[in-house]
Amino acid sequence: AKHPEIKALMKPDYNLIWVVALMVLAQLTAFYLVKDLEWKWVIFWAYVFGSCISHSMTLAIHEISHNSAFGNSKAMWNRWFGIFANLPLGLPYSISFKRYHMDHHRYLGGDGIDVDIPTNFEGWFFCTRFRKFIWIVLQPFFYAIRPLCINPKPITRLEIINLLAQLSFDIVIYYLWGVKSTFYMLAGSVLGLGLHPISGHFIAEHYMFLKGHETYSYYGPLNLLTFNVGYHNEHHDFPNIPGKSLPLVKKIAAEYYDNLPQYNSWIKVLYDFVMDDTISPYSRMKRQLKGEVKQD
Repeated sequence: AKHPEIKALMKPDYNLIWVVALMVLAQLTAFYLVKDLEWKWVIFWAYVFGSCISHSMTLAIHEISHNSAFGNSKAMWNRWFGIFANLPLGLPYSISFKRYHMDHHRYLGGDGIDVDIPTNFEGWFFCTRFRKFIWIVLQPFFYAIRPLCINPKPITRLEIINLLAQLSFDIVIYYLWGVKSTFYMLAGSVLGLGLHPISGHFIAEHYMFLKGHETYSYYGPLNLLTFNVGYHNEHHDFPNIPGKSLPLVKKIAAEYYDNLPQYNSWIKVLYDFVMDDTISPYSRMKRQLKGEVKQD
């Protein structure tokens, strides 16, 4: 109400379409280039380059899940585009992510609904420094199985299409360029979502390093690779504003954001999470939801 000009930012980011297309092309080029390399170099490039593109692509899919590519009036265009963006990741992800991510926004911290909240087992077991380090390495695994444990949903037609499209793409990559290209594709996704500087955003966003603050923003340079997902308070306030415009939200409404706790390094977030004995997967706000719950 105080800043009505923010409404002008609630529109699609058509540049996202071309950025995603170029990222897919970059990974296809990389699949071809690594096919004859020695294994040590395949692993090296999977971590140094492939992991960055893969993690960045998951955040492009995050943008697409909010209909930022084509707008709310063309929701299905966004779903098909998300399936396309998913291809170089090697594992079907886009459609299921969209369903669960909408719940995360509607019911942040909702017990049994928000699958961004670690399970009781994760909080109980990963409580020492070494175990927390292992938990960070295995983050892709926990993000994949947690929905099945916390809030399983019936499989939809679009999820089946996502799966079949992904399997077909993986088979084509294996047939054309062999096992090294396929390994590079899958390893890049697993490594990029595990022990990786960009993965600091998983913890930075909602883990309570300070009591009373459950959502934090990060304003460092890695936002350039992550579609400004670091502007996380801004994103939760205005989920229908594309990441490209979130810095403008902060600038327009600076009095609401400048004095909130914030991060300048995702790497330090990872280090502090492991080394601080008062922080663990339990360090999340969990709510008991009341009233009617409408899931995606």
